[in-house]
Order: sequence, then C-alpha cells, then structure tokens
Amino acid sequence: MSIQGLFYIIAVILLVVAALPITTRGINLALLGAAFALLGYSWDTITA
Repeated sequence: MSIQGLFYIIAVILLVVAALPITTRGINLALLGAAFALLGYSWDTITA
C-alpha cells in the first residue's frame, strides 16, 4: 500500500469517527480528516 492510500484510509476513519455523536475537546476530527484527504490527493504534487 502506498503512503497516498494510507492517507486516504486515515481520512475516511477520521471522517467516520467525526460523524459519530461523541465530543472531542480541542480537536475537530472532521477538519483533520479533510486535511488528510487533501494531503492524500496532493501527495504526487508535493513529492514530485
């Protein structure tokens, strides 16, 4: 599995956990998941 795929899996997990009715203090899991999704999407451009 590539690092890009790993970023996408982390993003999906974070977005699913963010959709659950739990509260987290000081961190927004949805924004963190979106950041990982963007990082996975742009990984080829960043590392090229």
